[in-house]
Parts: sequence; structure tokens; C-alpha cells
Amino acid sequence: MTAHYEAVGMRFLDRIKTWAGAIKRDVIALWLAARDPRVVWYAKALAGLVAAYALSPIDLIPDFIPVLGYLDDLILVPLGIAAVVALITPPVMADLRQKAVAVIQRPRSLTAACIIIALWIVGSLGVSFVLWTLLRR
Repeated sequence: MTAHYEAVGMRFLDRIKTWAGAIKRDVIALWLAARDPRVVWYAKALAGLVAAYALSPIDLIPDFIPVLGYLDDLILVPLGIAAVVALITPPVMADLRQKAVAVIQRPRSLTAACIIIALWIVGSLGVSFVLWTLLRR
């Protein structure tokens, strides 16, 4: 009997992973839709808002609040995605989803990430030095 429950649990986890991957793909597709000339202006505006909210580290309800913190991510983002998808024609949305998959599968560069982090550190040190010299006077 335990093997049955483990199999059911694994199927449930697989469905959750598939759903989360579809949400990630659709958020990127909405970000692309916000800049696509085939999409009407009001769908672009809503797509930009939904994508920015989904990608933003700032939430309506902070994530550190137990249970409620994740409700906006579990409810608002999928509802926003559904609203925008309803405003975009199916062929355009299918094309945007294909482009989003290509963006997700693109290799990431660790070297570029290190260079960007180094630039932020150097910039922060430069600003700190300038402020320190100005405040020391």
C-alpha cells in the first residue's frame, strides 16, 4: 500500500513541477508580449504589469508571512497570466511561448555574472569613497 501512495505522491510532484515550468514560461512570454508589435496596447500594458510583478522581489503580501505570503504567487500571478493570454490571439501566444522556451534554454554565462557582480562592487566602492571624502571635509 505504501508503494501506491509514493507513486501518487510522485505523480503529484511531477504535475506541480510541470505547472511551475508552464508559469515560468508564460511569465517570460508575457515579458516578450509587452514588447511585441503584434499585441494590442492594452494587452501589452497588462502583460508588462503581470510580468514585472511576477519577476519583482517585492510582493503584495510578503513571503515571510506563513501561508498568506505565497497566496499572491499562487493566485494573482496565474490569474494575471490567464487574463493576458485571453487578450492575445492564440497564434501570437504560441509563438511567444516558443520564444520563451528558447530564452529559458539559453545557456547562462557564469563569467558574465561575475563581471556584473564585480562592476557592482567597484561602483559601490567608488560611491562609498566619494561620499566618505565629501563627508570628511
